[in-house]
Amino acid sequence: MDDPTVLPQFLTEGWRTQSFEPFRSGVSICVLRDDDPKVALLRYEPGASVPYHRHAGLEMIQVLEGTQSDDRGTYGLGDVVLNPPGSAHRVWSSEGCVVLILWERPV
Repeated sequence: MDDPTVLPQFLTEGWRTQSFEPFRSGVSICVLRDDDPKVALLRYEPGASVPYHRHAGLEMIQVLEGTQSDDRGTYGLGDVVLNPPGSAHRVWSSEGCVVLILWERPV
């Protein structure tokens, strides 16, 4: 059995100490788990976006800072969004944000 990964005080402040790398224009990523399900932090610069995409598996988002928007609404600090398999959307952040994301299958 693998040992768990423990991230102390992660949701309150611990995520701020993580290292990010470029992911796509205006969005950087910090991969926390590279196996399925994948877990990462995404940091959106103000005005950054991700094009329309469909989810093959569950995607879970928790907003840690700022606001993230998609075709169904805008989500702020502490909001959790569960996008079910088969759902599709565009994503953007007008003011910038950091989200914790978990996805079961590649998009």
